[in-house]
Amino acid sequence: MSSTRAEAGHILRLAVPVIVAQIGLMMLGVVDNLMLGNFDMHEFGASALGRLWVIGTLYVGMGLVMGIDPLISHAHGAGDSAAARLALERGIVLGLAIALPIGALWFFTEEVLLLAGQQPGLARGAEGYALAQLPGLPAWLVFTALRTYLQGRGVMRPAMWVALGANVLNAFGNWVLIYGKFGVPSLGAVGAGIATGVTEVAMATALWILVARWHRARGERLAWSFQALRWSGLSVVAKQGAPVALMLGLELWAFQLANVFAGWLGEAELGAHTIVLNLASLSFMVPLGISMGTSTRVGNLIGSGDPHGAQRAAWAGFALGAGVMACFAVVFLLGRERLPALYTPDVDVRMLGAAILPIGAAFQVFDGLQVVGCGILRGMGKPRPAAAFNLIGYYAFALPIGWWLAFRDGHGLAGLWWGLSLGLAIVALSCVAWVAWRGPAHAVSLASASRENEGA
Repeated sequence: MSSTRAEAGHILRLAVPVIVAQIGLMMLGVVDNLMLGNFDMHEFGASALGRLWVIGTLYVGMGLVMGIDPLISHAHGAGDSAAARLALERGIVLGLAIALPIGALWFFTEEVLLLAGQQPGLARGAEGYALAQLPGLPAWLVFTALRTYLQGRGVMRPAMWVALGANVLNAFGNWVLIYGKFGVPSLGAVGAGIATGVTEVAMATALWILVARWHRARGERLAWSFQALRWSGLSVVAKQGAPVALMLGLELWAFQLANVFAGWLGEAELGAHTIVLNLASLSFMVPLGISMGTSTRVGNLIGSGDPHGAQRAAWAGFALGAGVMACFAVVFLLGRERLPALYTPDVDVRMLGAAILPIGAAFQVFDGLQVVGCGILRGMGKPRPAAAFNLIGYYAFALPIGWWLAFRDGHGLAGLWWGLSLGLAIVALSCVAWVAWRGPAHAVSLASASRENEGA
């Protein structure tokens, strides 16, 4: 028990800076919403639709880049710094390559949204918002690779400081470009998109400088190697990253579809759904940080040849994720009437939100378990089961059952949330069962496999 508590402490030391960084990154979108909402509701709506398409496509690229996660953490645990640096370089190459098709998709933002039945004016504005971010697209994927690299090597604070600084730059850029300051014309949603793109370039640049400084402090040199361009190595990253991309995409688009279902129920239902989902997203940042810390710890222990220690770390991660979300569940229950009131004076929306928050409380614990479970599998270098669990949990259970309860059985928004909670429970319990059956205690380090691949 004491060793498990020690692992929990180690994971928390890794997780706290990640949690702060995640909240900082989430606040970039929140600040955009607040400033555009106070500027013009049409521009706000255009940016919201544009962000839906941008994030929905960008997460696929992020998932592919995150294929370097177990390669780096295993190499670091094995003391192979050169292999960890080479994995970073390959992650950057893959990120720059995948930025091209993702950017091409952004040129069709208006057409996609029109096919989804959105208003032509909003769809046109959404495309302008998306295209304004194009310069930041490759930079964001490079930032993702650099951040994943540092996390895999147990260095969490640089990304946290960059994320916090990015909020200051983004808010200033929004103020200048949305409202038109210092002689700059007022650009609305397009201005917010430009500010986001500039901020992403600055984030990638700043984190690259910090990574280089960290290497110099260790007496190492961050130099480019042409080995990063070899397909044999890139294919290893792609094989690791493809299931992560699928996992992230399946989860993200499940909740996007749930937003559509809520909109079909009515304006008040959509408002209440948005409020509860926003609260759940904020609380989710904490177990997400724990998940990343657990992934790093599990990967490092596997790489150092201690799979049983990695298994203990996995259980400690599960306990932390479930424990912190149980606390949020209590907050949701006790604050079910006051929390919605922070968002809107509309009595109908507040009452619906108060009715949904107890279901959201149950949702919390399962959300904590599933995100930590996905992190454990990623740290093991075995992300495919998590992708399968998301496919089954969300698309075979959550969405069909939620739709049936909401529209056929007459339970409305509550039925939709019961369906989401059931699907999330299936994903969470599947992750726990898989870790118990085929968890880190059975894992083999990817570091040796990567070296063998290099010799091929």
